[in-house]
Amino acid sequence: MEATMLGLFVDHYNDFARRLRRRLRSDALVDDVMQETYLRVESMRAVEGGSSNPAGYLFRMALNVAADQRRAESRYLTGQEVDELMHVADDALDPARVFRARDDIAALERALQELTPRQRDILIAARVDDMPQADIARRFGISVRMVGKDLKAALEHCGLRLDRPVVQRFGPGAGKTS
Repeated sequence: MEATMLGLFVDHYNDFARRLRRRLRSDALVDDVMQETYLRVESMRAVEGGSSNPAGYLFRMALNVAADQRRAESRYLTGQEVDELMHVADDALDPARVFRARDDIAALERALQELTPRQRDILIAARVDDMPQADIARRFGISVRMVGKDLKAALEHCGLRLDRPVVQRFGPGAGKTS
């Protein structure tokens, strides 16, 4: 069986590569996948019971190899990401910056406690959970406009308490600081 599968793979090599290029859109990845798939087919033992569609089996094997390689590559950082992390690590060790950040967090916690429960929940849903305003309106049984008003009030309150300008990201006057 393995000799048949290897022969089939070699005979359909160009077809498999063409189909993979359409799916993966990366010549380098296709070349790596085809090479790895060839090695797997070459080393595999007979498939028990055979396959009713050996060409489909081989193509699925190649797609699985591609998925494995993409997963493995996604674990690696790019050079730029490593550089950015190195600079973040340097900045994070600054005691004054750590103190200011802790102070800001405490001020934000106090500001959140001063909001009405609905304003606080809307602010968290919109900014932390990144929930669309229409979904928030449905959750609270209010209009989207009311969600916008509560969110704006909550943001302005927190901005005042943290002594930071709030930039409106929606509605009339978007982009202006308050």
